[in-house]
Amino acid sequence: MQFTTAFVQYAGSGPMRHEESMLVEVLGRLDIPVRHYSLNRVRRGQLPLGPGTFIAGDVDAMHGAMRQLRIPIPAPDDYPEVLRPYLRRRVWTSTLGEVERGMDSGSLPPLFVKPAYRRKSFPGTVCYSDRDFAAFGHVSRRQPVHCSEVVSWVSEYRVYVSRGRILAVDHYAGDRTRRLDRGTVESAVTAHHRAGTAPSAYALDFGILADGSTALIEANDGFALGAYDITPDLYTELLMRRWRELLDRRWNPA
Repeated sequence: MQFTTAFVQYAGSGPMRHEESMLVEVLGRLDIPVRHYSLNRVRRGQLPLGPGTFIAGDVDAMHGAMRQLRIPIPAPDDYPEVLRPYLRRRVWTSTLGEVERGMDSGSLPPLFVKPAYRRKSFPGTVCYSDRDFAAFGHVSRRQPVHCSEVVSWVSEYRVYVSRGRILAVDHYAGDRTRRLDRGTVESAVTAHHRAGTAPSAYALDFGILADGSTALIEANDGFALGAYDITPDLYTELLMRRWRELLDRRWNPA
């Protein structure tokens, strides 16, 4: 089924975000009517969503749409098991309290810590000692977190993928002259696709370490993605493909 209507998140004042502007441009060329919505409206289940409706927005908005349609919200999979060999560093799951106690006792070195499931509870940050945990305020110390050895990223890129095909590779931080090892990136994409663990559309963030090797930073689901230099057409294709996959799980389960 083709999309006949599109909802694009926009609060109604100020400039539209880069991602939404690109979507509106392409959807207009596709003759798909676009309606704007606010985060509050989708949270309240006030949008007429259905199998022929495309919706785009930030993570919170997309989760609201999934709840309204009774689509199971995909669990975050920042470090897919099949892609762990590409991390080039130790990454593991703990709790915020365990890390804080380890820092307090001196048994842990500096670590990069970020929420494992609740992405908005606090931003990913490097912790050097237990004193850094004051910034987390009242966040539950039982919260699962991803921990990573601290490494030096020389350059960082986002690799956009649809159905196992690389659509674009966009530089977003660091030294633009340092290029990813394309073979490593393609190998990771192929492994993810063959394992059957990859969404139909997603992004992999890769970086170049201080020793020159190419390493996976994290994986990102394709239902809500930031856009850098990817073209509007490819960006729209990616988001529409992932949303169609999620809709099919609701209306056309295998």
